[in-house]
Amino acid sequence: MSEYYSRRNLDFLLKEVFDLESLLKLDIYKKHDLDGVKLMLDTAGQLADTEMRPFNEEMDRNDPKFEEGKVKVHPQIRKLLKKFGEGGWISANASEEVGGQQLPIIVSSCAQFIFGAANYSASVYPFLTAGAARLIEEHGSEQLKSTYVPKLYNGSWQGTMAMTEPDAGSSLSDVRTTAEPLDDHGTVYSIQGQKIFISAGDHDAVGNVVHLMLARIKGSPEGTKGLSLFVVPQKRFTEDDQVVMNDVTTTGMYHKMGYKAAPIVHLSFGEKKRCFGYLIGKPNEGLSYMFQMMNEARIGVGLSAASIGSAAYYGSLNYAKERPQGRRPDEKDPNAPQINIIEHADVRRMLFFQKSVVEGSLSLLLQCAHYADMAKAGKEEIKEIYRLTLDLLTPVAKSYPSEMGILSTSAAIQILGGAGYCKDFPIEQYFREMRIHTIHEGTTGIHGIDLLGRKIIMGGGIAFRAFTEEVSKTIKKVKLEVIELSKYGEKLNDALFRLQNITMKLSTIAMKEKKEVFLMDATLYLELFGVVAIGWQWLLQAIPCQIAVNENRGDEFYNSKLHTMRYYFEYELPKTEAIIARLNSSDRLLLEIDSKEIL
Repeated sequence: MSEYYSRRNLDFLLKEVFDLESLLKLDIYKKHDLDGVKLMLDTAGQLADTEMRPFNEEMDRNDPKFEEGKVKVHPQIRKLLKKFGEGGWISANASEEVGGQQLPIIVSSCAQFIFGAANYSASVYPFLTAGAARLIEEHGSEQLKSTYVPKLYNGSWQGTMAMTEPDAGSSLSDVRTTAEPLDDHGTVYSIQGQKIFISAGDHDAVGNVVHLMLARIKGSPEGTKGLSLFVVPQKRFTEDDQVVMNDVTTTGMYHKMGYKAAPIVHLSFGEKKRCFGYLIGKPNEGLSYMFQMMNEARIGVGLSAASIGSAAYYGSLNYAKERPQGRRPDEKDPNAPQINIIEHADVRRMLFFQKSVVEGSLSLLLQCAHYADMAKAGKEEIKEIYRLTLDLLTPVAKSYPSEMGILSTSAAIQILGGAGYCKDFPIEQYFREMRIHTIHEGTTGIHGIDLLGRKIIMGGGIAFRAFTEEVSKTIKKVKLEVIELSKYGEKLNDALFRLQNITMKLSTIAMKEKKEVFLMDATLYLELFGVVAIGWQWLLQAIPCQIAVNENRGDEFYNSKLHTMRYYFEYELPKTEAIIARLNSSDRLLLEIDSKEIL
């Protein structure tokens, strides 16, 4: 067992839960087989063990430096990006035509999980670059592709996503960065504006930083309908192939509580009116293009949260197995030997809680990756339903691991007691790093509004129906084929029924009341949806485990899975009742109170 993730669990999810072997039979993935995937994940583990994990604490203690207008990061980042480029990890999902590995998304997600568990901050650099490269590859002109994609995929250039502005925050309709055409073809623009909180937006580990930026072409409509997407490099090429600075200035760097190895910067564009941006796709359609990268990033944020939670879980599990303290409650002899704290019921509760969050979240994230693979490579007639279901689950897959990861990592600190609160152990670092995930790529509140206000009703509710049918299919399988789990299927069925009912009720409110009434408790609805979705994933995992036990193939791994599923249904799933009670309430405190009365 690894000290920060379970390789056995990854193999279990890929082979026994999501049937990777069948996925590899699809035309686009035929060049890969199970042995090859095993070798790739072995290689990912070795890379994480040798080039990432040993530097995790050191990078946390030695922040990037902002000196003379330039950001200097840990020297290992340059070596790491080179290895990620040479190893094909940045281009893992890219097509062979552009030198990519053409890996299934579910496989590259497992590698990303390993990298994040080893050193979250360091794993962000290649992840951001891969997203930027894929977006240019899919929507950019041939010139943009040839200029930027190879350098991004080989790790010599950094890619970023530049959206947030000082006066707009997460409200993209208020973006004020401007773009003015410089040629008759409408491909080159003069860019002016500012962007804040840009991860890896400037650093000395690469030769160039390539920003994918939302800006408003002068004369375009107000709001999000007037946003266009541009490639804005830190350095650009002149007509005679000279490399010059592109009037992109780093004006400051933010000092964070965690996630320290990756700098977050404030950027200014076009102070000298010499910042060139290159249009991607059509004018005023930038947000639709950017959502590709944003949605990938949202799943990635959830995956990173699960990976940090995994490192915290194994850290606290190993501590609990080795730390003697106290005696059993019924022990009368004060001189009796102390027992390891894992023998205490409340410590076991906290360990099961962590495991249920981490492995439940990871399963949901790989479910999303499976849907993404099917939307990309499956039969044409079913691609759209997979895409819609993935769209529906994206806010859940981002938010549940992020929100519950905070509580999960907090439980890890609690298990270590005073030691967990000190830098002598890495758990406190995990807790600090976990906190950013509920903010990255949209706060939890934004995702609640996205789920309830948009995703539930899109396509006439087709995605929500597809989701409930998938959950019902798992419940039916348990009832008919694995009767030992039938009582858990009944509990999940009850929670699903309640979710359907409250969804219908809220949808009715949406037609009768103001929108703010409908969306008042959207975040609670998101939480409810997450608890049910993770319950589904635990029942899904329990099926092959119970079958293995029934066939006398069971071992500690399968038994631990079944115990964790049992914990989730006894301790976590019942939380849906309290949330539903609130969602059914007619009290509108949050809308009726005068803001002056919040003192």
